[in-house]
Amino acid sequence: MLAYATVGTNDLPKALAFYNALLADLNPQVLMEEEGTMRVYAGGPGAMIMVTKPYDGNTATPGNGNMLAMAPGSKEAVDALHAKAMELGGADEGAPGDRGQGFYGAYFRDLDGNKICAFHMG
Repeated sequence: MLAYATVGTNDLPKALAFYNALLADLNPQVLMEEEGTMRVYAGGPGAMIMVTKPYDGNTATPGNGNMLAMAPGSKEAVDALHAKAMELGGADEGAPGDRGQGFYGAYFRDLDGNKICAFHMG
């Protein structure tokens, strides 16, 4: 059902450097880009992330209760993604670990405060 998720930023070059490095091991493709405005990363059908300045020109703020979830493919990849986010200056929101019912997850915030979950089922 989900087609893509969007995260807002107030510093696009800094955000793109964060996401380029964070997603590098997942081999994303840049599907769309408007220089100085937005970039869309694609990791497969129905797996797109848009990093953008808000269209209305107002300040980007993380939404309370909003979260982007990524499935990098294994528990080890979850661990690596969380570690990479910390290395890049992200904020820890929950170290990698079992969360019950076969859900293994880690939580962090990007440089703009957007909450992200990396998870693996099974």
